[in-house]
Amino acid sequence: MADFYELLGVPRGSSAEEIKKAYRRRARELHPDANPDDPTAEDRFKELARAYEVLSDTEQRARYDQFGEAGLGGAAGQPGDFFGGGGGGINDIFEAFFGGGSAGRQRGSSGPPRGQDLEVVADIAFEQAVFGANVPVTSRTAVPCDACSATGAAPGTSPTRCGGCQGTGQVRRVRQSLLGQMVTSGPCGQCGGAGQTIASPCGTCRGEGRVIEDRTYNVDVPAGVDNGSTLRLTGRGAAGPRGGGTGDLYVHLRVADHARFVRDGDDLVGYLVVSIAQATLGTEIEFETLDGPETIAVPAGSQHGKVFLFRGKGVPRLGQRRSGRGDLRVALRVEVPTRLTAKEIELLRAFAEARGEAVSDTDQSLLGRIKSAFS
Repeated sequence: MADFYELLGVPRGSSAEEIKKAYRRRARELHPDANPDDPTAEDRFKELARAYEVLSDTEQRARYDQFGEAGLGGAAGQPGDFFGGGGGGINDIFEAFFGGGSAGRQRGSSGPPRGQDLEVVADIAFEQAVFGANVPVTSRTAVPCDACSATGAAPGTSPTRCGGCQGTGQVRRVRQSLLGQMVTSGPCGQCGGAGQTIASPCGTCRGEGRVIEDRTYNVDVPAGVDNGSTLRLTGRGAAGPRGGGTGDLYVHLRVADHARFVRDGDDLVGYLVVSIAQATLGTEIEFETLDGPETIAVPAGSQHGKVFLFRGKGVPRLGQRRSGRGDLRVALRVEVPTRLTAKEIELLRAFAEARGEAVSDTDQSLLGRIKSAFS
């Protein structure tokens, strides 16, 4: 699909009112009834409606501006309640502009509607995000009613074809507009678009053909996901009424903090704490990485902030052409002692004197403070 702003013929910084005016103008130009000899008119009109649907919504527009169509998640509308309306969608645009459910020769799908998309949050450990895991998630959702086999009709009975729409679930209306006669279609008010009516509703689901339950699914979390990543489970959302299709389940991942590491893109950053003596004279320390222990040789004279690099010990690269993993960066932290014995103070003073360094004469040790209190 072309750029949404180009479809509407407006610059990216346009206001909501400018976008609305541009949409109305372009809709009159591209409407199928205004282009009866153009077989592509209906598809172009649908693209225009989709562009307006996104750009007229503040949240969707922000995601589109930042990520393009990929940031919209590919879902039609937003997840909502089980039996409510959810997001507006293209049909709402047709309703607002033309006063009907669908435009021109477009015919809405018949039968029970699809179930709603749902959202859940899954809390995972830092290591699970790095290496991947299989985690359970629980969602309160609508599932097919077993008592009536999702028909909505009481046992021993069955739904009957709606007389208002003759089983299509849609009714067509003809109205006059500035462009002349216009045909629109929308859900049948008698059966709600299901194409069927139920004389004896099921006592378990009250004619809905679905009931509310908690369902638990095991989710494969790929290695390398980050906090805020979203996984889509197709067909794991709410079941539609009376045998309608099932929506999708969107799992938002919330990654716990790690006690010793932070993430920087595909790299991991950790810290190694050493004493002044270890940094000055050098040492070897065993450092525990996420892959196991590594020995770090700290050279004599190492400075605070020195970085030790372990290639390929970071986070697996997810969704990129390059395979492999990022790196682990371990920064050196030289710790200055805050509590010293009298002997340690004496040695440090001798060390400073040997180097010609001026130091405070105040005895900051606990013993020195006690002596000062009784002097």
